[in-house]
Amino acid sequence: MASDFGLCGPCWRDTPFIAGTVCDSCGVPLPGAADGDRLECDDCMAQPRPWSKGRSALLYEGRARRMVLALKHGDRGELARPAALWMANAARPLLREGMLIAPVPLHWLRLAARRYNQAALLAQHLAGRTGLAQCPDLLRRIRRTQPLGHRTAQERFADLAGSIAVHPGRAHHLAGRDVLLVDDVMTSGATLAACAAACREAGAGEIFVITLARVAKAA
Repeated sequence: MASDFGLCGPCWRDTPFIAGTVCDSCGVPLPGAADGDRLECDDCMAQPRPWSKGRSALLYEGRARRMVLALKHGDRGELARPAALWMANAARPLLREGMLIAPVPLHWLRLAARRYNQAALLAQHLAGRTGLAQCPDLLRRIRRTQPLGHRTAQERFADLAGSIAVHPGRAHHLAGRDVLLVDDVMTSGATLAACAAACREAGAGEIFVITLARVAKAA
């Protein structure tokens, strides 16, 4: 039987929620205790992020990975509702008054094949949870990129550079406004970086990111 959090008791225990000390840029767990200074993981130090802070609700492994894949490819759109609750809890340190929530976009050909954008579903429910405004079509994929699954981080950043832009008819929503970018998974961060660059170029204020899950390197 599902709980108010969308999972039964045994499933809750088996789901890798992120808690404790985390990277300020991507939300991946870090060893030790927070000391008030900004903390970053190796990946975020090696590849500085074009956003202020980021968080993730889950580690992309085990049950969480299966859940994300079901949401993304398995027509399990109903999973976005409980997932948005977990994301809202993780995103608490990022939330600002008047912030605009925007999902990472899909190219229209991929959207036609998949029939929905899982990031947009998460953003919709996250807006409902937080009371913040959302703009589901703030960003557009202006160039189709190859599937990124087996590409290196450097290839991902090269492929995605300049592939995302702010919708011309939505740019007026940005002017100096803080933005919370939403996606299902952060791997290298290349897609979110392209989105952040587009928002910054269009005149946004501070940019933050929240993902349902974060891929973490094995210790």
